[in-house]
Amino acid sequence: MKSAISSCFERLRAEGRCALMPFLTAGDPNLATTRAALLALQEAGADLVELGIPYSDPLADGPVIQAAAGRALAAGTTLAGVLELLSSLKGELKLPVVLFTYSNPLLNCGMESFCQQAAAAGAAGLLVPDLPLEEAERLSPIAAAAGLDLVLLVAPTTPPQRMARIVAASRGFTYLVSVTGVTGVRSQVATRVEDLLAQLRAVTDKPIGVGFGISEPEQAAQIKAWGADAAIVGSAFVKRLAQGTPEEGLRAIADFCFKLKQALQNS
Repeated sequence: MKSAISSCFERLRAEGRCALMPFLTAGDPNLATTRAALLALQEAGADLVELGIPYSDPLADGPVIQAAAGRALAAGTTLAGVLELLSSLKGELKLPVVLFTYSNPLLNCGMESFCQQAAAAGAAGLLVPDLPLEEAERLSPIAAAAGLDLVLLVAPTTPPQRMARIVAASRGFTYLVSVTGVTGVRSQVATRVEDLLAQLRAVTDKPIGVGFGISEPEQAAQIKAWGADAAIVGSAFVKRLAQGTPEEGLRAIADFCFKLKQALQNS
């Protein structure tokens, strides 16, 4: 049986479309706003959503998402609260949700327990950026047994042999990090992404999503032109949601999502 993520990419590929995958930090500024934001992104045309579980030491994240995690934690956001929120959206939220977590909460909970709880809440995938490859190779079948796709990341500095190991263990899709460093808004997408996509294509036929630094509709269209299966946009959404009142933030992310979707469809 195909996973929700694989089915989504299969449908989009058949239609010649590139997926749009926004990222949100759960609980920023509160879980009620996160709930509304997820539904707003669905309405505005998102294909999948990456939902970050706030953590006190987010090493892979830039200042925008770090600040969002801080606000979420200050508001009392917990893993249990995030999973309860997801569970409450069953039947309303049709988009596959990929949970983003650092390894410490995962290992504290226990791999099997974490995956079972996440899948029961309605998550479709899992992304753990600081988990060593050897541990990810152990986690991937555990996640799959629970009904989750473990999505692994490939960096610009990843050697070809290790790249092949990563894509072999990754399920649903592989996440190509467009730049070396942390997440954040950037003025342009590195041109070497086109070469990196070609390298990945040589070792896998699985979908490839590109993230880190995509902040404008034109950049999303460029990612599609280079052959990516998904444009993953994080800091630009998190930044917009945090501006003004929660209602203004929700309108801003919905409008931005619509513009990104239009750029992907028209390119």
